[in-house]
Amino acid sequence: MVWDKVAPLYDAFESLSNNRVYSGTGKAVAEEIDPEDNVLECACGTGAISRYIAPKCANLIVTDRSGNMLKETYMKCRGYANVKYGLSDIMHLRFRDKRFDKVVAGNVIHLLDDPQGALAELLRVCRSGGKVIIPTYINDSRGALRSAQNVLEKVGFKFKSEFDIDTYKEFFADAGCTDVEYRVVEGRCPCAIAIITKE
Repeated sequence: MVWDKVAPLYDAFESLSNNRVYSGTGKAVAEEIDPEDNVLECACGTGAISRYIAPKCANLIVTDRSGNMLKETYMKCRGYANVKYGLSDIMHLRFRDKRFDKVVAGNVIHLLDDPQGALAELLRVCRSGGKVIIPTYINDSRGALRSAQNVLEKVGFKFKSEFDIDTYKEFFADAGCTDVEYRVVEGRCPCAIAIITKE
């Protein structure tokens, strides 16, 4: 699996190429987390977002399909007793309906064959009134994402979707999400954060 291979290098690549957004996204997501929250993070990667969520919430379960990515997350979050780790597929979450107050999935939607199916799973495990928070890199007028995409695809990453802010909003509207707030973390390759309040 390509993610297992790149896990030890991923943070360095992101930090060198897009650090303002890479760290800023985690901080922005953490602003949506409350002290009493039970949080699920899917596709946690190396823990770039997890490290900011962990000190803010009551409990955090971090999941990823890659064991090596989970190891990287563990190294960042091992000082927090409220964090649990597990291998999991975002398309088939092994959690009961409405279990979590907040559900996070960062920079994964554009890599999936069935992003609408993944969104449905994230919403399923979020309680009514809770929030599903989905940061995703987007293209801006400079086309920075497209440039990064060309590099990443050479090492095995496959982008299934490409969004700008308007098509990102359309994605959630098409899924029937009506209560969505958007924030953009600006930088070399910006990240749009969709914050969906589940009805």
